[in-house]
Amino acid sequence: MSVDGWNTVLVLGGIRSGKSEFAESLVAEAPTVRYVATAADADADDAEWSARLAAHRDRRPETWTTEETAGDPRRLADVIASAEPNETLLVDDLGGWVTVLLDPAHQPADDTATIAELATAIRDCAAKLVLVSPEVGLSLVPTTPLGRAFTDALGAANRAVADACDAVVLVVAGQPAWLKPTAPRPVTVPAQGGPAATTGNGATSTPAHAAPEHPALPDVLTPTIPPAPSTPADAGTPWSAPTMALPMVATGLVIQPGMELPMPDEYAGPQAVDRLATLDVPGAGLGVLDRVVGFAAATQGTPTPVPWDSVRVLLVHGDHAGGAAAGTVSGESARRARQARAGQGALARLAAESGASLQVVDAPTARPIESEPALTPEQVESALRHGWRLAEQAADAGVRLLVLGACGAGTEAAAAAVLAATAGAEPPTVLGRVVTDAGEYDDAAWMVRCAAVRDALHRTRRSPRDAKDVLAELGGGDIAVATGVLLGATARRVPVMLDGPVGVAAGMVSRDLAGQARHWCLLADHGGHPAVRLAADVLGLTPLLDLRLDLGEGANALAALPLLRSVLSLTAALPVHPSLGGGTESGEEPEETDEPDFREPEPAGPGPTSTEPEPEPADPTGWRAG
Repeated sequence: MSVDGWNTVLVLGGIRSGKSEFAESLVAEAPTVRYVATAADADADDAEWSARLAAHRDRRPETWTTEETAGDPRRLADVIASAEPNETLLVDDLGGWVTVLLDPAHQPADDTATIAELATAIRDCAAKLVLVSPEVGLSLVPTTPLGRAFTDALGAANRAVADACDAVVLVVAGQPAWLKPTAPRPVTVPAQGGPAATTGNGATSTPAHAAPEHPALPDVLTPTIPPAPSTPADAGTPWSAPTMALPMVATGLVIQPGMELPMPDEYAGPQAVDRLATLDVPGAGLGVLDRVVGFAAATQGTPTPVPWDSVRVLLVHGDHAGGAAAGTVSGESARRARQARAGQGALARLAAESGASLQVVDAPTARPIESEPALTPEQVESALRHGWRLAEQAADAGVRLLVLGACGAGTEAAAAAVLAATAGAEPPTVLGRVVTDAGEYDDAAWMVRCAAVRDALHRTRRSPRDAKDVLAELGGGDIAVATGVLLGATARRVPVMLDGPVGVAAGMVSRDLAGQARHWCLLADHGGHPAVRLAADVLGLTPLLDLRLDLGEGANALAALPLLRSVLSLTAALPVHPSLGGGTESGEEPEETDEPDFREPEPAGPGPTSTEPEPEPADPTGWRAG
């Protein structure tokens, strides 16, 4: 189910509001769904009602099973109570159930007791359950006794079921409005660990190695450049100071394909590039760096963009087990993450020099993709929402640019698997050679990685290639979190500078969830990675530089950031060329003089010593011998 942390959801809505379609979207990713139909079959002469029922049946996937309860409305509570924890039920709808309940064939009956039994079954339900019901409380009071009995019974049922459900959503004109809880539950990125332990009183406790139910977002570090050491003993002094993490942000948004997120300004970018041709520069201009001006203008919504004054680096740390991590040193990625948290290493140093904040994010470890899915569907949903919240936190803090990087064992192989699944790439062509700590190539490890990706693609050859399926089967926690970051940043109009295979793999996945996300992405340098080259071509991202930096994801982008900022500062400050009516750089008009712009040169040799007028020269050019 796409609503994390909620097992039971009530979907309310008026006639033709889209409530059934929305409810079906909540369970669309479940492997199997038991559809519980409550309405009685249509009469032979009611063609319109028959058509409605047929439309509902046609929308159901072939993997769904259907169960009818119209013969005995009291059986609905039994069906819900007996559902297993691994099942998903969709009940559509309670209006039909109340209609059958009030049918004279089932009277006399205690309707209140039957509704109470249903609420109890929902409250104790172990399965994932979505119920659909018409909202009749906004209509006029019916004029007939039967109509009043129906609205009263359905209103009582809706209230009882809403109280029993974890979440309630009202669908109006196809737009969902969450009524309960008013502040949706925060979503966690679960750690790899065993099930929760049970205490003596029957409550559950979280193991020490598992993620807490409501974790705070990671601390945001603000690295600073240390002073020059006076003695060698000062060389190891860390130069970071953690800042307070901002409060968590919960959106209640269902992350699903086809989301409509904002696009950059389609006019500001071209206007900014056209403006470059009018600036007072002595040379031919910025060359390929005019693209960064167009990108900044479009994402800032102005033809005169300014440098990014607040930058945050998100370093996603997540390992991949199995053959994907062949050739890596055990514990190296964790050491890099600890180093960044301590404000040390290349990434933190460059962040300090750029005045950027740094946030290290832990993602769940992915299982071996050659033999099993990397993540469960629940972990994918949690990771996506966690990344979305990280982007929202940054936007609320006034961040104007996010730099997205990653560190983890097996990230390049996982990114290659995602590219093979989404772009049809051949794994060997997008897997870079493995380089050891000694600077030597490890071709044996490279072949193990290729084999792991090949086996993973063979294992999933009949699996869907939807975005969330790709993340669950092949991507892993780091790519899922990065995808959530891209989507959340797009929703908040914050541009993202990608750096490395994980970022571009997330860009490929986010394209299938919201096509607008790639337009908010900037790629400074491809770093020589074949996966980055291919993904950039598919996403339409042209690297601004070709420096082939390999300082680690995130650090490459920070190394290029001062140049990009300088370009934006220059274009924002330079005036229009005087020949086009521009003034000086200070904004003042150039001082006018009576002297002509071009004058004949003075003759060579000594000048006249007399004050009397010289006779007209015979040479019409005005030159004379000295």
